[in-house]
Amino acid sequence: MRHAETSAEAACKPGDWSGPCAGLVLPGGGARGAYQVGVLRALGDIWAESGRSGNPFPVISGSSAGAINAAVVASHGDSIAEAATRLERFWKSLHCSRIYRTDAWTIFATGLRWMLSFSPLLNSLVSQPKSLLDNEPLREFLASELLFDRIQACIDSGDLRGVAVTASGYTCASAISFYQAEAAAQPWVRARRSGRATRLGVQHLMGSAALPLLFPAYRIGNEFFGDGGMRMVAPLSPAIHLGADRLLVVTTRDERPDPEPSATAQYPTFGEVGGYLLDTIFMDRLTADIARLERINETLSLMSPEQRCQTSLKQIKALVIRPSVDLREVTRHHAAAIPWPVRLLLRTLGGWGRDWRMASYLLFEPPYASELIELGYQDGKARAEEVLAFLTEPAD
Repeated sequence: MRHAETSAEAACKPGDWSGPCAGLVLPGGGARGAYQVGVLRALGDIWAESGRSGNPFPVISGSSAGAINAAVVASHGDSIAEAATRLERFWKSLHCSRIYRTDAWTIFATGLRWMLSFSPLLNSLVSQPKSLLDNEPLREFLASELLFDRIQACIDSGDLRGVAVTASGYTCASAISFYQAEAAAQPWVRARRSGRATRLGVQHLMGSAALPLLFPAYRIGNEFFGDGGMRMVAPLSPAIHLGADRLLVVTTRDERPDPEPSATAQYPTFGEVGGYLLDTIFMDRLTADIARLERINETLSLMSPEQRCQTSLKQIKALVIRPSVDLREVTRHHAAAIPWPVRLLLRTLGGWGRDWRMASYLLFEPPYASELIELGYQDGKARAEEVLAFLTEPAD
């Protein structure tokens, strides 16, 4: 992964890319994405309380639910406070039925088709189901709510350098970062990942947010795409390719390890395995990429200026804000708000009760979102001095 040098004295000014440019990285997390909204609201307050206005993040990247948040922030690239306000209204108006179909008939029919598809005698009678849930309501909601034209307006005004949304191509078996940026931005190609210039629309967000098995793949051009985290081995790279030289990352998982069982554990259910895989897709690769960045920074710090000139690697500062509590515990208190047909489906899959991971990605209800937003706000404000210094201090 190539890194751009961190230097200069203050955050990027609109249209002036000679100084340091902060990138905002928003990974996926399904319904957990509400946590990012609270952190963004805190960032808006921290920025305003320092006497500054506008948006301190000229570069934005996201995947899955983070891609939706990234698109909204980019459409308000001239004001982080307005972006956070709009996102908060957006998330607090969500219900599960606005993201995926929750009626009993749809859930029953899908479950029946899955059962029949596994039968060698009956699978020819029905078409194979595309996913466990139908998220067509999300497409309609995004089309009515997002202001995609404002993204280009913010780029033209110099408030925004670029925004990237990552999805995974099922045919090319690569992570494609669809980006909309200033004319100077160049496409990139790396092993199993690339950057492709485009004008972002609903289709890119739907592809990026197509959780494997849970939601159907979405067609972009000639190919079907799924969740961006599946193939992205370097989640920090899109923001760096677009010119960011310091990265603020907002994750949706705390990093405290779960305790080892004191007795023989129960065999994991299908639902638990599914939740485990989602957790791995969204967070493990991001954690590994951050660790790799830190190792590169440490290695470069031990080198002389002459030695640094002989490598293309350059230092990138990174600041990670993550939940101060386990979001599965928050999920447990609100899980009953999931519509009963979906709860029944999760119980059937074994994704209910013992491990709340899968439910935490599907709980799109206002009380849950509100608690996550408030938690994100408190976590962000608790690090106000660190955040402000990170965004404004010159390079070492």
